[in-house]
Amino acid sequence: AESMIAALKQQIENIRQNAAITVSKPEEGRLKSENQKLKAEVETLKSQLILAEIRNGVKQVNLPTNRSVVKAEPPKKESAAPPEVKPGVKQAPAAGDKPAQKSEKPDKKEKKDKKKPAAEGEPKAKKGKNEPVGEEKLDVSRLDFRVGQIVDVKKHPDADTLYVEEVDLGEGRNRTVVSGLVNHIPIEQMQNKIAVFMCNLKPAKMRGILSEAMIMCASTPEKVEILNVPAGSVIGDRVTCKAYPGNPDAQLNPKKKVWETLAPDLKVNKEKVAEFRGEPLQIEGKGVLTSTTLSGVKIK
Repeated sequence: AESMIAALKQQIENIRQNAAITVSKPEEGRLKSENQKLKAEVETLKSQLILAEIRNGVKQVNLPTNRSVVKAEPPKKESAAPPEVKPGVKQAPAAGDKPAQKSEKPDKKEKKDKKKPAAEGEPKAKKGKNEPVGEEKLDVSRLDFRVGQIVDVKKHPDADTLYVEEVDLGEGRNRTVVSGLVNHIPIEQMQNKIAVFMCNLKPAKMRGILSEAMIMCASTPEKVEILNVPAGSVIGDRVTCKAYPGNPDAQLNPKKKVWETLAPDLKVNKEKVAEFRGEPLQIEGKGVLTSTTLSGVKIK
């Protein structure tokens, strides 16, 4: 009877263990799936951080994989015996030592003499901190938006979330553009895509590859869409805004943060039309820029 009871207890324990495994397997699969999604989100956020740092003029430095720490040996202290001084005898200065002289006063006089001719001549304009500086206009006309075509695209060799594109902007040579769109747009849709690129950001390296422009997209944390150009647009067409005429900067100065100041005013409205401060972005004589499905979102 006791052996039968022991066998029944063992069977019950086995059933419990099997039941626990059956229940835990789906949970384990769910957790693994969530873990993969979180890893992808982290990579996306990393690429967005890199783009933001580049726009702010922060230089990107590739960290070495193998670090070697070399400990420098402290220099050996050499004990030098002080020279013997005999009482009542003045010690002569060592070779190379200069006797103490009051040489500061003549130097100051010489400096004053040098300053006099400048004072006697024509007065020079001094740049004071509080002097008014000519205000630069801050509007979309300073941004060089142009139509280009992606003629080749591949994944970045050192970053899973980045594409490396070769873009024809009608300049006689292709520009290299690095974009963090891997998690949002399939590579097949990127090939031969005609889009709008911002062409006067200062070129910057992204994970070791120099990016010379930025593709413009309607963007949310969950979804990103490349802006559509109007029918009839050709490579090299410039995007303008009638309410803000003017010529773009040859290259934006990262220290002045022009792009960072203007970017919040670039949006896609409820009608899916790209605009700046409520005024549509257009290619003259051809139409306005639009998004495919997103509305009321920012342009990045």
